[in-house]
Amino acid sequence: MPAIPTASPASQGLCAERLARIDRFLQQRYVGPGKLPNAQLLVARHGHIVHHSVLGQAVLPTDGVTGRAMTDDTIVRIYSMTKPITSVAFMMLVEEGLVALDDPVHRFIPAWRGLGVYQAGGAGVPGGGGGWVTKPTSAPMRMIDLLRHTAGLTYGFHMRTSVDAAYRKAKLEPFEQANGLQGFVDALAGIPLEFSPGTAYNYSVSTDVLGYLVEKISGLPFADFLQQRILGPLGMVDTAFHVPEDKRQRFAQCYIQGADGKLGVLPGRTFLEPTSCPSGGGGLVGTAADYLRFCECLRRGGELDGVRLLGPKTLKLMTSNHLPGNADLADIATSLFSEATYHGIGFGLGFAMTTDVARTGIAGSPGEYWWGGAASTAFWVDPVEDLSVVFMTQFMPSSLYPIRRELRTLVNAAVVDSAA
Repeated sequence: MPAIPTASPASQGLCAERLARIDRFLQQRYVGPGKLPNAQLLVARHGHIVHHSVLGQAVLPTDGVTGRAMTDDTIVRIYSMTKPITSVAFMMLVEEGLVALDDPVHRFIPAWRGLGVYQAGGAGVPGGGGGWVTKPTSAPMRMIDLLRHTAGLTYGFHMRTSVDAAYRKAKLEPFEQANGLQGFVDALAGIPLEFSPGTAYNYSVSTDVLGYLVEKISGLPFADFLQQRILGPLGMVDTAFHVPEDKRQRFAQCYIQGADGKLGVLPGRTFLEPTSCPSGGGGLVGTAADYLRFCECLRRGGELDGVRLLGPKTLKLMTSNHLPGNADLADIATSLFSEATYHGIGFGLGFAMTTDVARTGIAGSPGEYWWGGAASTAFWVDPVEDLSVVFMTQFMPSSLYPIRRELRTLVNAAVVDSAA
């Protein structure tokens, strides 16, 4: 598989001096002061890499642990940057006629046919079946609702409603499931929806359900489908649901801010062992180079180096705003957390996108699309400027620093031959 070619910034309409100041900014603002352990940035325009920087350490030195520098091929947790890959996998099945966006989810998950909308009560509380008081949905949950997070599902970490609390009690995260994706979907059947599908946006486990559906519809285990149909063909050689033994020396540690303000190791799942419940919403690890290949495939309309995942019209559909009434996230979102800002932002089939540049308050282009991950990673594709950008680090939570907004500003400021 040929590597993505490199070129001088000037030859692709960017300013080298302005790109260089991004590295100084990252070093002086974040890596040097110990706010972030590392930073890796790839900027490509017109199919050529024009800027690549690697800063900091993949593993910080501590008592008994030798530090290790971040390198070009360091493997990181991409968490929710898994979601666009899963969404592409599902849309490949749509293109094959095996499923349609307006199909009800209960076509493939019959146990969900009777899911109601939360009214009162809770698990173990008198007042309804299983402790819940619900009402019927005004419309069935459809596949499009899973892709755009309008299904009425949630995440336990939102800490907002009784439904969120039930997710936490049942440990309804794929990482916590011992009974595979089937067990995960079966458990969701016992908890009501937050709202009637199609009426609001709530960042949720919807994409994990899509992973289950890819498995159910294709007849292949979800991890195998990704490997055989996306990761392998695109040459994403280091992207997987765990880090094998022979690559562990390239795996970065993930960090959080400790009570003393210093970086500490994130406890929890190590990603070093295979999982029985691969998370389509947040389970992949990979490299910046791998993810740039995925971004470049998207930028080119679904094809890279002779490998076509999707047709251009399908990509256009996915990167259009599908929120009900063409609303912004600011108008329709129920939760406070997302991997995107809200104003001037819509949501498509697996991606957020800019609908109104002025409302975002950030230099950009109409129709650019992106997402990020819990460890502060991010990517965006700008079809107007023909840009693909990937940023990797390993720090949680992603909401602590405004680094994504800052990077968007800094990279766009380096575009001196604009197509807009």
